Amino acid sequence: MRKYLALIGLVVFFSCTDSKKSPDLSGIKWPVRVMRFEKDLFLIDSNSTASSLDQLYANYPGFGDLFFSTILNADPAWPKDTLLLYTQSFLNAYRSVYDTSNIVFSNFNPYAEEIQQGLKRMRFYFPDDDSLPKQIITYIGPLNGYGDVMAPGTIAIGLHDHLGENASYYQSSIVREVYPEYITRHFTPASIAVNAMKNIILDRYPETIDDLPLASQMIEKGKRLFFLQMLLPEKNPETLIGYTQKQWEECEAHEANIWQLFVQNNLLQSTDYAVNKNYIGESPKTKELGDSAPGNIGSYCGWKIVSAYMEKYPETTLRQLISLSDDEILQKAKYKP
Repeated sequence: MRKYLALIGLVVFFSCTDSKKSPDLSGIKWPVRVMRFEKDLFLIDSNSTASSLDQLYANYPGFGDLFFSTILNADPAWPKDTLLLYTQSFLNAYRSVYDTSNIVFSNFNPYAEEIQQGLKRMRFYFPDDDSLPKQIITYIGPLNGYGDVMAPGTIAIGLHDHLGENASYYQSSIVREVYPEYITRHFTPASIAVNAMKNIILDRYPETIDDLPLASQMIEKGKRLFFLQMLLPEKNPETLIGYTQKQWEECEAHEANIWQLFVQNNLLQSTDYAVNKNYIGESPKTKELGDSAPGNIGSYCGWKIVSAYMEKYPETTLRQLISLSDDEILQKAKYKP
């Protein structure tokens, strides 16, 4: 029978970003254009919807097809009249969401600047990557559907997923069926740049971790969190991992106990999906550690292990870090909180 350690002790907050400094980006040029698809869509003249949609497609090559066929789930085989009616129905249903987004994002420039800075840092660390997006497209989509996505050369931001955790829309049953409260608490403006950079990282370094031992899954997650931290060093660590500030403080205060949960219960080499899913990925809490312990605690530990490795081997580049074997990182980090 497994025995689990409870969280005990005082709460102390130490930001794991304190020692990270942003590189000098003054010589790096990476222009980014912002296009507000939702404004062009919702301002369509209902008296000339057909011609307006044709113009929308022309103004947003590639994204127009993605939006209607994938995000709105419109069948490409539909007759034009059917698509027009379907689109008008969406516009009527989501007018208030659009109006709210206009208030929350009356000035999108700060968020675009954060994303641009993240792309410049990506360019700094990967100077040969010429395929980074140079376009940000904002849009409004179904609340129970897609959020932030990647398109060719484009970062697409679903503003409907960033209206603030207390937005009344997120309390509806149709949203709760897909996104529980521990997910919608991240639906804030502050997560826009975080999601964008996560998508950039995963686009270049996809995760294939399901069949790996838990320790490897933790470290793979930790690599990408460390990567994310380097692209957005000004962000609080809790925002990067998706915790509340209190949850982050609890983890920092009880880091040793969290690590012992994995060590003392021989979890690190577990390949049991039913076991591993309790520690990797979004969940409301880690029940073995008590109600105050957040989910995704394995990713937190993986981040700490990778950070310990990088403290010992600071000459390691991000490209090298991603390629390193998880076992080498674990052995050389000598992580012992």
